[in-house]
Amino acid sequence: MTVFSHSVAGALPGASDSIRPMIFGPRGWAIFGTVVVLLAGGIPLLNLILPVDSPLHVPDYLIPLLGKFACYALVALAMDLIWGYCGILSLGHGVFFALGGYIMGMHLSLSAAQAGLYRTAFPPFMEFMQRDSLPWFWAGFGHPAWALLMLLLVPGLLAFGFGYLAFRSRIKGVYFSIITQALTYAAMLLFFLNETGLGGNNGLTDFKILLGFSLQEPTTRAALYGITVASVAAAYVLCRYLVRAKVGRVLVGVRDAENRLMFLGYNPLHYKLFVWTLSALLCAIAGALYVPQVGIINPGELQPANSIEMAIWVAVGGRGTLVGAMLGALVINGAKSWLTAAYPDLWLFFLAALFIAVTLWLPGGLLSLLNGRRGGKA
Repeated sequence: MTVFSHSVAGALPGASDSIRPMIFGPRGWAIFGTVVVLLAGGIPLLNLILPVDSPLHVPDYLIPLLGKFACYALVALAMDLIWGYCGILSLGHGVFFALGGYIMGMHLSLSAAQAGLYRTAFPPFMEFMQRDSLPWFWAGFGHPAWALLMLLLVPGLLAFGFGYLAFRSRIKGVYFSIITQALTYAAMLLFFLNETGLGGNNGLTDFKILLGFSLQEPTTRAALYGITVASVAAAYVLCRYLVRAKVGRVLVGVRDAENRLMFLGYNPLHYKLFVWTLSALLCAIAGALYVPQVGIINPGELQPANSIEMAIWVAVGGRGTLVGAMLGALVINGAKSWLTAAYPDLWLFFLAALFIAVTLWLPGGLLSLLNGRRGGKA
């Protein structure tokens, strides 16, 4: 078994290059930490402290918008971990993002109802649907510890069970992508039903408080943004550690030469299942951070197109680089935010043109431009 750690670079094509997207020395980590502190703390301070007429003042609307972009960067990081390093293209990660969002939405709705902030003792969707009792699975979600436990258990167990059945059956490639897309579509239809007890077509909204703090307060929004940026930084450090450790070499082996990996005595099932479940949990955490900043969660987040767009972020930014995936999410969503307001009819054409251009002329993604090279693993 230990022979793999010494021989994998030669035994597996491209492995030695694919597991070191960026090497940090002490100076690099110092710069990384400084950037994170400035983003997580500096931008909120520019919003809260500086007067509105100051040229450096960050507008109130920009804080939740940047927080939303940070959530998307975390999703892209999770996608790159499973696709860029393990070679598993998931078109169903929107399920885990939405699950995290709904779990947070249930907690926010129930905690506000228990605090007497609604007209009735139940979340608003209950009155609209003329229901007089909450579904059984809502029990306990008013307590933050229970909601946090469910945030880890529900998406984690779903990912583990689905992944075990798929990987044990040796489903891979386009077939795996198809069944994950089918999972997304089935989940969307389920969440659209009023009988599901999650708000149906309208979803969950009208959130008031989080841990006793008003979500309308600028300080709460700034804190949520800072926590989101810190979460993205922590997830990046974790993912970078994994892909540069021994497990990262095994993941690249699964991607590039799974049969050789099995010949060396490794069971790909265990590694696929581990990285798949971890990736799903990161997406769920992103969804939970997304909801209090956006203020709504509905079945629209489960649209198959959303999961496809997540893969496009990674492909455009640079697959198998971690940093490139986050860059792609930020660039595409920044352009989407501007284009959908200025030229709403052109957004989808821009997205398609960008994806085609990167595929044809920048297989290494946008990050390859910064690295001064055009190659890379497509």
